[in-house]
Amino acid sequence: MSFKSRLIQKIQFWVKPYLTYKNKVLVSFWATGAHHVKFEGSTIVPEYCAFSDATEIGFRTTLGTNNYFGGKVIIGKYCQLGRDVAFHPTNHPMSYLTTYINNHLYKGELKSLKTEKPIILGNDIWVGHGVIVLAGVSVGDGAILAAGSVVTKDVEPYTIVAGNPAKPIRKRFSEELIQELLNLKWWDKSDEELEKLKPLFFVDLHEHSSLHPILSKILKH
Repeated sequence: MSFKSRLIQKIQFWVKPYLTYKNKVLVSFWATGAHHVKFEGSTIVPEYCAFSDATEIGFRTTLGTNNYFGGKVIIGKYCQLGRDVAFHPTNHPMSYLTTYINNHLYKGELKSLKTEKPIILGNDIWVGHGVIVLAGVSVGDGAILAAGSVVTKDVEPYTIVAGNPAKPIRKRFSEELIQELLNLKWWDKSDEELEKLKPLFFVDLHEHSSLHPILSKILKH
């Protein structure tokens, strides 16, 4: 790395400093509400992320700049979130006189009429740039939420969804292979176990109908 590149990197660090939490978690000085979050570890919270209520972030899950967590959100391990992703577990009241629940009316007492349904994401999920996930949605392991999607309904494991509202595009693998992946639960394995499985991560699974022959070959060595 050139001197100029190192200098730019240093300046960026000074302008966007990170605070060190426990479990190898780094939180940008410009993020807000991190005290609401239960981190499993090894996560970096970049600038302008905001957490407004109890949130859980799984082990080694990565966040993007300007992620917004507007209530109770649970995210599993090894997920990747793009920039400008938003989670909205709460809704304004729609069957009452007004949807206005700001402090300027009755000192905010109408906030008690809000409804909340937690959002739950599994493990190994890729959330594209600008995705919005709405109240009560559950997303299965291995799913992909395409950039710009508005996710209003549950997403099955290893399913790609896209659009507004988001609709299933296709399954990533066959049902048999998906079940084997769900049984494997690679995200729960230790670093030592993952090291043994490393060759599996470089296999194009579209060319295979089952994990068993691949695993047998890998584990023999």
